[in-house]
Amino acid sequence: MTKDDQIPFEAALVARTAPIEALLRQLLGDRPLSGEIARPQRLMEAMRHGVLNGGKRLRPFLVMESAALFSADGEAALRVAAALECVHCYSLIHDDLPAMDDDDLRRGQPTVHKAFDEATAILAGDALLALAFDIIADEATMLPAERRAALVLALARAAGAGGMVGGQMLDLEAERIRPDEAGIIRLQAMKTGALIRFACEAGAILAGAAAADRERLAEFGSAIGLAFQLADDLLDLTADAHQMGKATGKDAAAGKATLVALHGANWARDQLQGLVDQAHALLHPYGEDAVLLKQAAKFVAARNS
Repeated sequence: MTKDDQIPFEAALVARTAPIEALLRQLLGDRPLSGEIARPQRLMEAMRHGVLNGGKRLRPFLVMESAALFSADGEAALRVAAALECVHCYSLIHDDLPAMDDDDLRRGQPTVHKAFDEATAILAGDALLALAFDIIADEATMLPAERRAALVLALARAAGAGGMVGGQMLDLEAERIRPDEAGIIRLQAMKTGALIRFACEAGAILAGAAAADRERLAEFGSAIGLAFQLADDLLDLTADAHQMGKATGKDAAAGKATLVALHGANWARDQLQGLVDQAHALLHPYGEDAVLLKQAAKFVAARNS
């Protein structure tokens, strides 16, 4: 990634992040919504700690930019982006628990179970998952009902037993039953890639785009999802905790199977370039409208934290 590529992309990422942050703060307010009885203060504080603690907001960015290909990056897309970030942050809260990855730091701050307690962290994650589907299903997400239903279904499939949660299960099993290369790719496509794939496909769904566009963007999401995990595995091997804002070297210490462990860092870097090329080729039909998504692919592959 050249400096010229990086600066405009990072500026665009920050610009997209600001309204998403504002909406998340609003959605995580203390006032109960219609149909809710009360919002316990400690629960809401834990949810805010897990969500409003920095982060690149890459997945919401991908929702907004994929929607922008079809001139649909308005308020509805913003709400879908916020919903996806709720799912992502719930997954991080639960992944950090002692029974899972057992991490004390996330984005340079104490993880939710450290800042509060384990039970509160579990409930905060549960509430964020429920809130995500609330956001999309709500009529405030001003889309035709069938599109809201399609988004709910796609996100549920990406987040559940056949997606992210299933991938986490495979990851835990991989500590005692070492998977082969195909197993590692499947694990990573589920644990990390499924939400990124949804982020890219969501723009086409909420815009009511053609099925071919939806599939093309989903394939783009799959390519950068694998690139994201490859880059993450490289960073776990080469970066320090201060740079990453969380503990590093844990995968190697736990004996986890990764593509980097299987083939080495140089092979992984070559693969990253191939995945970026594949992602760019998928976006070719959209011309200059897809420039920021192309830069996102480079950013994912070359990130240093």
